[in-house]
Amino acid sequence: MPPAVEQTFRAYGPSHLAALFATALVAAVMIWVARRGLGRAQRTLEWIMAAALLVQWPVSYAFYVHTGTLTVDNQYPCHLCDLSALLGVVVLLTRKQFFCELLFFWGLAGTMQGMLTPALTSDFPSPRYFAFFLAHGGVVATALYGVLGLRRTPRARAKWVAWGLINLYALVIGGFNALTGGNYGFLCRKPATASLYDLLGPWPWYIGAASLMALVIFILLDLPFIRGRGRALRAAR
Repeated sequence: MPPAVEQTFRAYGPSHLAALFATALVAAVMIWVARRGLGRAQRTLEWIMAAALLVQWPVSYAFYVHTGTLTVDNQYPCHLCDLSALLGVVVLLTRKQFFCELLFFWGLAGTMQGMLTPALTSDFPSPRYFAFFLAHGGVVATALYGVLGLRRTPRARAKWVAWGLINLYALVIGGFNALTGGNYGFLCRKPATASLYDLLGPWPWYIGAASLMALVIFILLDLPFIRGRGRALRAAR
């Protein structure tokens, strides 16, 4: 059996800061291209990002198999960030309002936390490092692109729909965890690495606390758009 993967990743070390910077840069470029109306370049960037979001999971799976670290906790793409990556592909290919809204809230409230407190042990230049930040950074960049680049401003009810669906995810994946013994969504135990879950109390209380925290973050994310929706409503009368 191959040797265990060395736990070398260090949060906010050079490789982590580089990934955060790259995510911000990619998001800024995508938004700028979209707002400038550079149609061919915009579509090319969308296809590249969609391909990156799709390929990251097979890369991670191959890494787990090669290193002998494939477990019931990582052999299925059932974490919220995995589903958000697939949602990002849908956003990039369809540009639909509903999907842009949902990814905006899920991506910035959930996947962004994965960027800031990565559940990652393999550092650059491990394939797992690249797959992790392709998935998480790609989701965050696409979430910002959908709202700021494509101008799909969230509707007033979008935050409530996103919160309802994230709780539905927890319910369904909780059942899946019970069947498989997995820990998808970190519903059975907290990540081994430091995260916001550490501030939310023991199991199972941190699950309810995380749901309420998600709602608070959704409401905060929605605040910048309230005035614009009000102006649009008045103009439509």
